[in-house]
Amino acid sequence: MIKDNENTMHTGHVRRRKGSNEVPGDVDQTTGTKLLAKDQNKYKSMLVRAYSTIWMIGGFIFVVYMGHLYIWAMIVIIQIFMAKELFNLLIKAHEEKQLPGFRLLNWHIFFTAMLFVYGRILSQRLVNTVTTDKFWYKLVGNLIKYHMVTCYFLYITGFVWFILSLKKKMYKYQFGQYAWTHMILIVVFTQSSFTVANIFEGIFWFLLPASLIVINDIAAYIFGFFFGKTPLIKLSPKKTWEGFIGASVSTIISAFVLANLFGRFQWLTCPRKDLSTGWLQCDPDPLFKPENFLLPEWFPCKEMQILPVQWHALGLGLFASIIAPFGGFFASGFKRAFNIKDFGDSIPGHGGMTDRMDCQMVMAVFAYIYHQSFIVAQSVSLGMILDQIVMNLSYEEQRELYSKLGQIIKDHQFGET
Repeated sequence: MIKDNENTMHTGHVRRRKGSNEVPGDVDQTTGTKLLAKDQNKYKSMLVRAYSTIWMIGGFIFVVYMGHLYIWAMIVIIQIFMAKELFNLLIKAHEEKQLPGFRLLNWHIFFTAMLFVYGRILSQRLVNTVTTDKFWYKLVGNLIKYHMVTCYFLYITGFVWFILSLKKKMYKYQFGQYAWTHMILIVVFTQSSFTVANIFEGIFWFLLPASLIVINDIAAYIFGFFFGKTPLIKLSPKKTWEGFIGASVSTIISAFVLANLFGRFQWLTCPRKDLSTGWLQCDPDPLFKPENFLLPEWFPCKEMQILPVQWHALGLGLFASIIAPFGGFFASGFKRAFNIKDFGDSIPGHGGMTDRMDCQMVMAVFAYIYHQSFIVAQSVSLGMILDQIVMNLSYEEQRELYSKLGQIIKDHQFGET
């Protein structure tokens, strides 16, 4: 009886490891020691996740170094992986066997949307790339002119294809797939496509928001792993308030520091006006020119150099730390609705591509809107007018405009004299 009581006393007060969200492990009845199987699995999972993160960051840095076109190619590959993962969620093997070629229809609609969106975003840069060659300039001009009608008829082809493929007793499944495809285009493809617009405005406007999401994710994992106690949201039980707050502070500080670092490289700050891969040089935007900032008297130094863009970076950091994580919560609820753990298994320790990109999509849209609203000059500039002339007027029309503009300038000069 005494031994039994002693054992009871030993096992009655099992201490939780500080910062863990896990239920205490089983207890060895003979020695009273804690079985650490769950802890070992947790640390093993952390190592796998860490290795994958290092490889992803290394690959990401290499692609950024290679330039705008390579980053665009990376985004396209990511979008295809995400679409594949989401298409697979609603696939039913039995129905698919009865609908040969139906999966091809989904991809037809997806790539039609890709052609339309990227055609609109990159058309001017494509024109700038071939301006020196008359044949290619004329060909590209015609392609751009009929770009919208081409995409429309491609979509209509898919629509007619869908109607003709309808089979009795399969209507519900087919219409569900058709609606699902359009949902993927709206929620996934359209949002992530804003990333490409950010890239060509200057890699800075792609790299900083993307880096802040990565930092926020890593910081939330580390703070939650070591200090997490209080659950944050029921949709994602592993998320904790400690991880959320720690990640928010880390992200905002990182935004201010990284903006200063990235803003000093012309390769990152200069906009790309064409689709070439050459090195970039430009007159830095005033946002990227250092200014002296006076510090309080009790600081060791009296002033420090700050780039004006760093103040904008704080806004991006605030969004990345407070709002963007809700993209992850949305994905968590989505996975619960389909009763799955991850969208895929393409990234060891992280799940699928969609699992990593959920917050990035929300951030990409905000970064684009912020840039267009608060960074880009709202007035019409000479460069904008020239871009419109090159894109919309034929060679003969441009010569006529040149002649008429010359006559107007002469008339003004004569009137002044």
